[in-house]
Amino acid sequence: MIVRLMGEGQYRIDEAAHTELDAIDEAAVAALEAGDESTLDAKLDEMWSLVRARGERLPDDDLSASDLIVPPSDLTLAETRELFSEQGLIPDLPA
Repeated sequence: MIVRLMGEGQYRIDEAAHTELDAIDEAAVAALEAGDESTLDAKLDEMWSLVRARGERLPDDDLSASDLIVPPSDLTLAETRELFSEQGLIPDLPA
C-alpha cells in the first residue's frame, strides 16, 4: 500500500502497518464526527509518525498512485472533513 503524507511525499507500508493505520483511522473518524479537533489532530499526527517510522519513503520522482492520503494536523476541522470519505482516510480496497 502506498500512503501519501500531504505536502511531504509517498511511503510504501506493509500489511501490519496498514492494519495499525486502520485502527487509528477509526479513532480519527470518531473524533471528526464528534467535532473533537484536538483528538483528531493527535490521531493525524499519530498516523504521520507511524507512516514515517514504518514506511519506506519513495523517491520524489516515483509516480505511483497513492492508495490513501493523510492530511496534516494543521488543517481546520472543516478542511479535514472535506478529505474524509465515508470509509475514513483509509478506504476498504477490493481484495
